[in-house]
Amino acid sequence: MSAASCLLSEDQFLCSICLDVFTDPVSTPCGHNFCKNCINEHWNSNDQYLCPLCKKVFNTRPELHINTLLTEVVSHSSEQQAAKPGEVPCDVCTGTKLKALKSCLVCLTSYCETHLEPHLTKSVLKRHQLMDPVENLEDRMCKKHDKPLELFCKTDHTCVCLLCSVLDHKTHEFVPLKEEYEGKKAELGKTEAEIQEMIQKRRLKIQKIKHSVDLSKEAADREKAEGVQVFTALKESVERSLNELIETIEEKQRTTEKQAEDFIKELEQEISELKKRSSEVEKLSHSEDHLHLLQNFLSLKAAPSTKDWTEVSVRPPSYEGTVAKAVAQLEEKLSKQMKKLIELKRVQQYAVDVTLDPDTAHPDLILSADGKQVNCGDVRKNLPDNPERCSLYHCVLGKQSLSSGRFYFEVQVKEKTKWELGVARESINRKGKITVSPQNGYWTIWLRNGNKYKALAGPAVRLSLKSQPQKVGVFVDYEEGLVSFYDVDAATLIYSFTGCSFTEKLYPYFNPCLNDGGINSAPLIICPVNQTV
Repeated sequence: MSAASCLLSEDQFLCSICLDVFTDPVSTPCGHNFCKNCINEHWNSNDQYLCPLCKKVFNTRPELHINTLLTEVVSHSSEQQAAKPGEVPCDVCTGTKLKALKSCLVCLTSYCETHLEPHLTKSVLKRHQLMDPVENLEDRMCKKHDKPLELFCKTDHTCVCLLCSVLDHKTHEFVPLKEEYEGKKAELGKTEAEIQEMIQKRRLKIQKIKHSVDLSKEAADREKAEGVQVFTALKESVERSLNELIETIEEKQRTTEKQAEDFIKELEQEISELKKRSSEVEKLSHSEDHLHLLQNFLSLKAAPSTKDWTEVSVRPPSYEGTVAKAVAQLEEKLSKQMKKLIELKRVQQYAVDVTLDPDTAHPDLILSADGKQVNCGDVRKNLPDNPERCSLYHCVLGKQSLSSGRFYFEVQVKEKTKWELGVARESINRKGKITVSPQNGYWTIWLRNGNKYKALAGPAVRLSLKSQPQKVGVFVDYEEGLVSFYDVDAATLIYSFTGCSFTEKLYPYFNPCLNDGGINSAPLIICPVNQTV
């Protein structure tokens, strides 16, 4: 079959009606071949049964016979793939260019499976050198001797033919192309590995640079947030000071105006009295009643009871130094505010990543999966009463401890009406009822009833805060014996326990208190510290 297929031209695979490769090829009695559907439609649309090629007329519709040989050849040919972009096409195919299977270095031609058949069956062509299909076969021939390039001259680093090796390059060192190919391929493999390593290093460098940019952006965002916070506070201080200055000046002006109004009112009253007396004097002076005039003369002639206004004046208040004094007070306020911020920044650099210890949590408490939030639930969980667990007070300790140095953490207390925060020593009584105080191992502050703050110093110290903290910072200096609490947003110190004597481990202490029917259901949240130092 293969031998037969190679004798057929490309045109012999095409139907003369549809001009495409045969589909179900059939033969007419006159010996011509068509697609079965094509010849049937041709006869259905014409009055005569005429062969489209030889024009022979049949009196009756001929019986069509399947051309089995042509069907097989067409089927075999269709199994071969047409050359795709980037693939080497067959140089012999005249219609659709099929994908070449081999290239002949003697014929300088690439062949598909069908047209390659002679090189595989004919003895003369079997001696030709075949290779995997390549384009531009003429580039593989020696331009000078028209022979295949089969050798590599190591002296000139060029590909040559056999004649070149005995003529132009006879004193040079040669190796077969395949041998040099293997060597160069190994070198390319090594070069590729080196390039990939260089690429990987640069990718890692890109990652580091991007990470640096991310860190820089995070630092920039923190610094911008800090700047907004600081300058907002400064702006508010400036506005308050300006309002106080204006109020002071306006108060002085109001006092001056009030004094002037009082003087004017008194003067106008005296003028009214004097006008009345003037009218009486004028009336008496026109009287012709001798007795009446003499009887009233003395009383009208006497000086009226009026105030001596000679030394009375309204002196404008002095505003000299008012602005300078206000600016000085503002500078003092800003200085104090900056000291507060610097102090908060100083302790924030000792921030530690605190997480809640579920083994210490009261059974009523609900802890988040990441160990950063706690609130009190309505249902008591069935938990083992291990020695570490707090069973009376609704509290939980942190996993992290401190036995030297300093540490700092921040807790969001927003929307809570009750809470208690601080640190506790390891040996606290976790089962029975006790008084929370430094004497019993607790250094804490609390909120009750939404606005009553106390430091549980034993006895408790009531705290007067200008604003309700939304986030509380807790700082411990173990050697210094210091526990301090900060209003993070206001950058102010809430309270400090000083002169403490620590002899054992200290743990962060959290008590979200009862939820009071949902009024106090908000959790205590351990927050990341925005370190700006």
